[in-house]
Amino acid sequence: MTFSHLVTAFFQKYLAAERGLPANTVASYSDCIRLLINFACSHFELQPEELNIERFNRELIIAFLDDLERTRLNGASTRNQRLAAIKTFFHFLAYSAPELMHLNETIQAIRQKKTDYTPPPSMTIDEVDSILAVPDTSQLIGARDKALLTLLYNSGARAQEVADLRICDIRFDAAATVTLTGKGGKTRVIPLRDDTIEAVTNYLNRREQSGIQSDHLFLNVKGQPMTRHGLGRRVGKLAAEAACHCPSLQGRKITPHVFRHTIALHLIESNVDIFLVQEWLGHADIRTTSQYVEVSIERKRAALAKVPPPASSNTTETEPAQWKQPALMAFLTKLSSGVMLRTSGRTPIMCP
Repeated sequence: MTFSHLVTAFFQKYLAAERGLPANTVASYSDCIRLLINFACSHFELQPEELNIERFNRELIIAFLDDLERTRLNGASTRNQRLAAIKTFFHFLAYSAPELMHLNETIQAIRQKKTDYTPPPSMTIDEVDSILAVPDTSQLIGARDKALLTLLYNSGARAQEVADLRICDIRFDAAATVTLTGKGGKTRVIPLRDDTIEAVTNYLNRREQSGIQSDHLFLNVKGQPMTRHGLGRRVGKLAAEAACHCPSLQGRKITPHVFRHTIALHLIESNVDIFLVQEWLGHADIRTTSQYVEVSIERKRAALAKVPPPASSNTTETEPAQWKQPALMAFLTKLSSGVMLRTSGRTPIMCP
């Protein structure tokens, strides 16, 4: 079987048919393999149709990963994601062609690059409000932008989940909700606040007045469904405009995923049960959600550090307070259970 046949089988028979991965995941694998093939062709001075599997080895893969960091300025986490995709590809090759078993073993032995933990970027309520204040809701595009931003913060949805939304996914009655379809085709239902429904309704009314008809919720200026890349560009533009009036936003890259991180952190800081936040965001692993608990603790410690310790009558000098980080499990046991967000106001409000 030729190299091109192996690649085609990997995507059509294995990723799509056998594993049933969603289109976005398949596209991510495609980007990686395409970059690898381009790198190999450049390295060996060959055309893609001249490339064969015998050209690949551990050294070539490492050189490719290094090139990602050097020429594409990819970080260690992106490098590791590309390596994981390559390992999946060569694992498939070993099953398809047993003579490639040894090659696969050498590829699987490549270690991931160590990454420094960086907390997920998030915003304050004031920063969110500054961005929400930018759109001119008297105009169609402004009404769309306001609905988009409000829904992003309310739902914590991924950009692709919002891009895929159809009007029928919104429930507009008293128990307003949005149904999101996430990774692996899994759906989750998120309650919507009054201001979110108001923004979406205003947008749809202006669409109707303009004679625009589409089942998709968010459309671009051409009346076509917005893509996740289009959503990202629009959110970034609105955040840049808000930075003119909100200095803390200056120089920061605000994306739909920052809105996702933001509502997650705000929920945690409002003592929402961590398992509810996990369901809210559609996380498969609770450890992914736990990162927001750690960020919340760090923010609380920073706030406490600004509070001067009580004066002591026995000493003339003030001793600095020594704050000890509570154990993660001890903190989790103190979180309230069975709590939900009310459907009014932008600040998460707890109710019994």
